[in-house]
Amino acid sequence: MVFITAGLGGGTGTGAAPVVASLAKDLGILTVGVVTKPFHFEGRRRMQQAEAGLDALRSVVDTLITIPNQRLFAVVERGTGMQEAFRIADSILQQAVQGISDLILVPGLINLDFADVRTIMSGMGMALMGAGSGRGEHRALEAAQKAV
Repeated sequence: MVFITAGLGGGTGTGAAPVVASLAKDLGILTVGVVTKPFHFEGRRRMQQAEAGLDALRSVVDTLITIPNQRLFAVVERGTGMQEAFRIADSILQQAVQGISDLILVPGLINLDFADVRTIMSGMGMALMGAGSGRGEHRALEAAQKAV
């Protein structure tokens, strides 16, 4: 299984991610893309490049999880600086990869092995992922609400 994580909109992630994904796919490796789209303040050109990168990536990964950076502003404090916003975006990418890896590696209420994950994610296309946490008596409900 290969995870390809990238921030789309610039040259490196947008250009390299589809190439790496294509190589992995040619080798028969389950390939999962986890990418971010630019913040609005990064400009229209960067967003257009990101959309072109998404189109290229979509055709060469089994599953593609896209995280719009702009949505981070709904969960961070007003006045959060640009560097901190990018740090949070990186953390969300890491959590997405960790969450999928943990499905296979960490025993839980529902135990999955790699074959199960391959069956679910192979050729899946676009995917959505949510994360949330809660505390206290109603923590499960609170976490579920935050995740969606």
